[in-house]
Amino acid sequence: MKKVLISAAALAVLFLTGFAQDTSYSAGLQQHSDRIRSSDEGFASEEFRLGIQAFYKGSYNEAIFEFEKALSYLPDDNLILEWMGNAYYKAGLEGNALDYWQTASDNGYGGLLLLNKIEVVRERRVTGDLNDKYMKLVEAGGFPGIFNGVEIFSGPTAVLPDMDGTLWIVAYNSNQILQINLNGHVLNRITGPLEGFDRPVDLIRLADGNMLVTESAGDRLSLLDENGKFIKHIGSKGRGVGNLVGPQYAAEDAFGRIYVTDYGNRRIDVFDPDGNGLYFFGGKQIGFDGLKGPTGIAVIGESVYVADEDTGCIYEFDRSGNYIRDLVEKKTFKKPEAIKYYQNSLIVCDKNRIVNVDIDTGAVFEYMNMGKMPSRVTTAVPDVNNNILVADFIGNSVFVMAKKQELTGGLFVQIDDIDASRFPTVTVEIKVENRHRQPVVGLQEENFFFTEKKNPIEDFRFIGSAANNKFADVTIIVDRSISSMRYKAEIETAVKEIAASMDGQGTLRLISAGSVPVTEYIGKPDRIGDFSLDAVKNPVVNEASADLAIRLAANDLIRGSKKRGIVFISDGEAGLSSFAKYNLSDLSTYMNNNCIGFSFVQVSQIPMSQEYNYIIDNTNGKLYYVFRPEGLSDVYKDIVKLPQGVYQLQFVSSLPTNFGENFLPFEAEVYLLNRSGRDESGYFAPLQ
Repeated sequence: MKKVLISAAALAVLFLTGFAQDTSYSAGLQQHSDRIRSSDEGFASEEFRLGIQAFYKGSYNEAIFEFEKALSYLPDDNLILEWMGNAYYKAGLEGNALDYWQTASDNGYGGLLLLNKIEVVRERRVTGDLNDKYMKLVEAGGFPGIFNGVEIFSGPTAVLPDMDGTLWIVAYNSNQILQINLNGHVLNRITGPLEGFDRPVDLIRLADGNMLVTESAGDRLSLLDENGKFIKHIGSKGRGVGNLVGPQYAAEDAFGRIYVTDYGNRRIDVFDPDGNGLYFFGGKQIGFDGLKGPTGIAVIGESVYVADEDTGCIYEFDRSGNYIRDLVEKKTFKKPEAIKYYQNSLIVCDKNRIVNVDIDTGAVFEYMNMGKMPSRVTTAVPDVNNNILVADFIGNSVFVMAKKQELTGGLFVQIDDIDASRFPTVTVEIKVENRHRQPVVGLQEENFFFTEKKNPIEDFRFIGSAANNKFADVTIIVDRSISSMRYKAEIETAVKEIAASMDGQGTLRLISAGSVPVTEYIGKPDRIGDFSLDAVKNPVVNEASADLAIRLAANDLIRGSKKRGIVFISDGEAGLSSFAKYNLSDLSTYMNNNCIGFSFVQVSQIPMSQEYNYIIDNTNGKLYYVFRPEGLSDVYKDIVKLPQGVYQLQFVSSLPTNFGENFLPFEAEVYLLNRSGRDESGYFAPLQ
C-alpha cells in the first residue's frame, strides 16, 4: 500500500475526482490542491481528526463515534473505513473491524498489507489455536560459533532463554557461558570463578533468579547470580550424598530442590535450595534395573523424568525417587540428552533429531531431523517467542527453530500509539506479534525501519521495550454475588496478599462487580493493607455483571503501565446474567488486543463455570486457588513476567504540517532473522 502526505481537509477530494479505486493518495493530489472543498469534506476532516486523537488516547468508543460521524459525511472514504476498523479491533470487536477493512479492500484500497491484516485476524478468530505443539519445525535463523573467521564460542551444549528475549549459551569446549541478543550480538561473556569453568554442560535459572551450571569435568555445580557473577560451588567429587561424578543436566522443583543427573554415579543427586545434599536415587528397585547412563532431566509437578542414553528410554519417578514407569519403550531413542518441559510434553534431543513426547501417553512426534548432516543436538528449549532454541554440539551452532506456518506467515506488526505533542519529535509505540497473537520479545533498534511518505527516516532512536518493565498496574475485581460473599474471609485474604506482593509499585485499582461495577479504590497498593469487604459500597446481588466489571477494568488499564493485568476474585460461579452485555469472545479479544493479562483467584472448591474457563483459556490466563500452599504472591509476579512485544521509539519528522491540518503518514517495518512484517498509520501534529 502506498500512502503519502495528505490533508485531512482534502480526504474526499481524491474519491470525488476518480481515485476511489486507487491504493495511493498521491495520484492527482497536487492538481486538486487549490480545489475549494465542500462543506461535507470540511466536516468529515474535523471529525476524522477528533477520531484519530481519541484513538491514540485509548478512547476507542469515542474514536468509533467520531469516525461514524465522519463517514456520515463521506461514507465511501477508504481511509476513514480503515481507521474505523482499527478502532473496532482495539475495542475487541474484531467482527466489526473485519467488515470495515473488507469494505475498504473491496474498494481497491490497502493492497496486500490490508489483505494480510484481514487474513491474520480472520485466521485467529477461526482457529483460536495458540498452542499446536504437533507442527514440524523449520530453521528461522541461527548463531554460528565461528563468524567471519572469528570464534565466538565452541561446542555449545545448552541454551537458556530469558524473558527479555536474550539467551545464554553454554560453550563446553571453550569453558564459557555467553549471553547474546536475538541479533547475535554478545552482551556478556562469563568464565566462572578464578579457576574458570571445567567443561560446563547445562545451565538453568532457579526460581530466585540465580543460575546454576553443571561442570562435568569439575564434578560440581556453580551457582551464579542473575547476571552471571559467580557465587559459590555446590557439591564435590565422590559417591556419597552431596557428591557428584560427571554431572550432566539439572532441574528444579516447585520447592527449590535441585535434581542433577550424575552420569558417573549412574544416579540422580538431590540438593536443597541452599545447596546441601539431601539424597540420591536411581538404583535398582522392584520392576526397575537402575539407571545406566542418565542424561536429561525434567521435574513436572510430583514427577521426575530422566533420560537414559544407554537404554534409550525415559523413566518417570516421584520426587522421592520411587520408580513409577517407563514413559516410552526402551530403545526408542539412540542417544537422548537434554529433556525440557513444553505444553504438557517433553522436548527430547536424540542425536540428530528433536522429538516431542506426551507425558500422559508417551506418544512420540518428531519435530525435525537433521538427516545426514554432521550434528549432535544436545538441548532444545522453548523461548519466550515460542521458538525452539537448539544447541548443536558438532555443528557448533545454536539454531532458532519455528513452526513452518509462523515462518511463512511473517510478523504481525501494529503501530499502536503515536504521540506528536512535541512535533517534530514524534514518539511511537509498536506492537510485534506472530500470527497467533503471541508477542515477539527482544527486538532492538536495528530490527526497525521507519519511513515517512515512503522516504527513509534516518534520525530515530530506540527508547525501550515493555518486556523490560519490572512492575505492573493491577486491577482487582471482587465478585459481589451472594454465592461469592460466603467466602468473605478468603476474598479479603486474597486482596491483601496480592496488594502486598506488589511491594508498593504500580497502581492498584479495586472494582466491585455488582449489578453495575463500581470503582472502590485507585492508588498505591500498600495503602490497601487493611482491606475489608465491609467498606465496599456496591451492594451484594444475586448475580454479578462480570462482563461489565471486566470491561471497566480493561478500560482503565489501557493508558496505564505497559505491563498490566486483571485479577478476578470469585467462587467461580457465573449466572445467566453475568455475561449478558458482552460476549466472551469480545471480552477476551479486548484484553488480548490491548496487552492486558487476566488471572482468576478462586475462593471455593466448586467446579469452575465454563464462562470463566473460556476467558482464562483464551487470554493465556491462569487460575489460582486462594489457599494454595505457595500463597498468592505469584499472581503479581506472573503478570510482570507476561511477555510483551511492545516497543517505544522516537524520530524527528520532516513532513510539513499545514499548521496541523495535514494527516501525516508513517510506515514501520520490522525484521527478525528470516521474518519480517509491516504496518502503516498516520497522525496529526498539534494545531497552530
